[in-house]
Amino acid sequence: QVQLVESGGGLVQAGGSLRLSCAASGRTFGSYAMGWFRQAPGKERELVAAISWNGGIIVYADSVKGRFTISRDGAKNTVALQMNGMKPEDTDVYYCAAGLTTNVVLTRTQLYDYWGQGTQVTVSS
Repeated sequence: QVQLVESGGGLVQAGGSLRLSCAASGRTFGSYAMGWFRQAPGKERELVAAISWNGGIIVYADSVKGRFTISRDGAKNTVALQMNGMKPEDTDVYYCAAGLTTNVVLTRTQLYDYWGQGTQVTVSS
């Protein structure tokens, strides 16, 4: 079992930056791929970025590539999403996710086993 808690969301001006963090407890992070997803009202949850259990494989959505960076730090008990050059269209609830897997990235919501509660990110224009 893994529990995930996101933090760092809030209001930011267009062009600004935010750093989201996801703290995990329970089973070791080393056995899980991690991902960040976001969901707007009336839309399906979509991939923002994903990282393999050892950090060796990373994938980004085209809409955030070059602006956002996903990372795993320390003893693999946290995963962060650094968001730079933010745009109004980045406004969403952001969710951290963990999935049992081998050394691959998981890009589909259906493949993840655990989810955080979500944190609101709002970008003003």
